[in-house]
Amino acid sequence: MTTTASPSSASLLISELQSFGIRLADPRAGAPSRRGGAGPSDHKAVTIDGRTVMVPVHTAGAFDSPYQADHLGADGTSVVRRDGLAVGAIRFPRQPRFYGLQTLDGVPYQKIAVLHGADVLATTVLQSCVRYQSRTKTCQFCSIGQSLAAGRTILRKTPEQLAEVARAAVLLDGVRHMVMTTGTPPTPDRGAAILCESAAAVKAAVDLPIQGQCEPPDDDVWFTRLRDAGIDTLGMHLEAVTPEIRARIMPGKASVPLERYFDAFAAAVPVFGRGQVSTYILAGLGDAPDAILAMAERLIGMGVYPFVVPFVPVSGTPLEDHPAPSPAFMRALLAPLGAMLKQAGLRAADSKAGCGKCGACSSLSTFEE
Repeated sequence: MTTTASPSSASLLISELQSFGIRLADPRAGAPSRRGGAGPSDHKAVTIDGRTVMVPVHTAGAFDSPYQADHLGADGTSVVRRDGLAVGAIRFPRQPRFYGLQTLDGVPYQKIAVLHGADVLATTVLQSCVRYQSRTKTCQFCSIGQSLAAGRTILRKTPEQLAEVARAAVLLDGVRHMVMTTGTPPTPDRGAAILCESAAAVKAAVDLPIQGQCEPPDDDVWFTRLRDAGIDTLGMHLEAVTPEIRARIMPGKASVPLERYFDAFAAAVPVFGRGQVSTYILAGLGDAPDAILAMAERLIGMGVYPFVVPFVPVSGTPLEDHPAPSPAFMRALLAPLGAMLKQAGLRAADSKAGCGKCGACSSLSTFEE
């Protein structure tokens, strides 16, 4: 019989803050946060009991959150209060030093890649997506075009730019692994070719584990090409798990059927290894917990790590007013999932690179312990 451990007080605070968000007495504390764009947007990195996580700070929910962080004290910590009562303390990772540099061709490093969590370099290699061109096709939670429109990034990061920034981030800020994601181009490889040339350039410049993220390519041969180019782990993200929710929330992406994902997972795991292929699942979009757990059980059986995170509405998207899942909802989901992962011997810590290893957007890994 599988048993689940009770989460620690720090884990409980993390799950509360990731659901409710937090109001900041000093929004300038720590590394700068981003509004809109790909990745964990509208969040800020905070450190709780030694663990760095991403917490919403710019969402509508965060503005009404019962949690507030005080101004930084002399010791560098900020007291967290719920309805005025102190419930914990947080720290803020400092702004990375590589943010102060620019590429040889004059582009600020921060427009090429950003720091996620405490030690992860993240980039969206292609800041456009064939799904984003029409609101009838776009994923309703996606804001990939917002940061581009605001001038905070560039459309296409070249392999040379990525290599330059990655090397600096390792040398100056101790970055330990990298996430390369991409908008989906109008090609059958669905972004795999872009990831190949980008990863090869980075690996030639610095020894840095890399996770590549794209939709399943049309041909399984791309998995070997991705590995040979330097991709250590692969993410192919379901986001939602039931056909009805997928068709409603991401009509364009849902044109790639679930069966293609399963076939791709089955082909990719032997190439990258058990636990080195993952998928991102957003809890709170409408999938029932039982549906998510059933999908997770199937994925775990295939050797795929199901990284389940609470959905956070991003400003400027069709789902900006969609409620985030409650902490109780997430704990009821993550506790049995953590037990399933532990029983199967799949651990986020064993991943070579990527979102699961970072763990900043979900408290799932704490339920594996």
